[in-house]
Amino acid sequence: MRHGTHGSQRIIRSGAVLLASAVVLTACGDSSHPLGGKPYDAADQVAVSAGGKATAVTAAGGKARRTVDADKPLEVSATGDEGRITDVVVVDGEGRHVRGELAADGTRWRNTTPLAAGVTYTVKVSTENEDGHPGRTTSAFRTREAPEDKRLEVTLGPEAGTYGVGQPITAELSKKVEKAEQRRIVERALRVTSTPEVTGSWHWVDDKKLHYRPKEYWPTNARISVESRLEGLQVRKGLYGGESEPLALRTGDRVEAVADAQSLQMTVKRNGEVVKTFPITTGKAGFRTRNGTKVILGRQSFVRMTSTSIGIGPGSSEYYDMPVHWATRLTWSGEYVHAAPWSSGSHGYANVSHGCTGMSTANARWFFNNVRQGDLVTHVNTEGTDMPAFGNGFGDWNLTWEEWQKGSSLQRAVQEAGPDTSGGAGRLRPGV
Repeated sequence: MRHGTHGSQRIIRSGAVLLASAVVLTACGDSSHPLGGKPYDAADQVAVSAGGKATAVTAAGGKARRTVDADKPLEVSATGDEGRITDVVVVDGEGRHVRGELAADGTRWRNTTPLAAGVTYTVKVSTENEDGHPGRTTSAFRTREAPEDKRLEVTLGPEAGTYGVGQPITAELSKKVEKAEQRRIVERALRVTSTPEVTGSWHWVDDKKLHYRPKEYWPTNARISVESRLEGLQVRKGLYGGESEPLALRTGDRVEAVADAQSLQMTVKRNGEVVKTFPITTGKAGFRTRNGTKVILGRQSFVRMTSTSIGIGPGSSEYYDMPVHWATRLTWSGEYVHAAPWSSGSHGYANVSHGCTGMSTANARWFFNNVRQGDLVTHVNTEGTDMPAFGNGFGDWNLTWEEWQKGSSLQRAVQEAGPDTSGGAGRLRPGV
């Protein structure tokens, strides 16, 4: 207790010294000092131009009176010998700042990052005259909308709704983005937030598609918001971000099924507790079910399945054409969990399917009614090939977190930059 009291006294004494210093400084102030007066209006000492065209100088909060091309340079110039520019702040309505470079003599400022298309900018300029008195002026202008053929549209997925904890988020781009620096612009603009908060990252599947997933599965009963802030941003010369609808998702319970092709049993867990185990059959030799974790893509109470979809015609002994009930889809190529009453004698005893996971009608119906899109099914011991991460459904969880992060342009930039020794300042981070 004594140490705590002395510490409090030390803090109070320090505060008193600081306060006293502040009082002394104020007392020594002089209203005639250059920095003590009200900033003068510097409108007649500054010219603001974009694309070589002067913009209308307006009062703070005034509307832009001139529209300019976004791909032209922005320049702020001192118009005479009476003063110099000391600072320039350029910001749009979204709070996005434009970086720039001020000449050493204070005569000119030019942007070093491109302007966005279809937005209004406010330009705040600070000056200083020959006597050291500060001046201020504000200008506003608007950039032209990008033509439709020069817009990069982003479609976020899946549709709004409630999903299982394994559901990845997708972003489909209308045009290819190949270069690393351009990908970083796109990736920074795609924001994902969740309650509870998680660590996650985007992964470039190809030049037009990104997936987002957390390090681990989503929490149960989470709220997830996804938005693109790419609108108007220049991705490359002649290509600007387009509008995008935000997305709101929720997760339900954590439902996981493990299908073991060796024991021929499927075990279903809900929030970590086993709720059901039943006998199954999986792919036979030549048609082995893929090993790995798959995210449920959808459900159909009835599907007509034919072997022609996998290249087996009517003349083959492996040909089939039959109605199938209670089908839960796992891959685009045709792996399902479904009712298979025709092979009931093999359930729990032998693998006899063409790649699907078969079970009794009652069990298939129970499974169908107790899972949703985004829930997880993992196949083990199938002797089949591994489920690919992309291209045949959602195999995203078959990549380790380290492998996943390698597909992020932002994470790659951090790794290439080396360890951060700045205490955290300036570190690139993916939208989380």
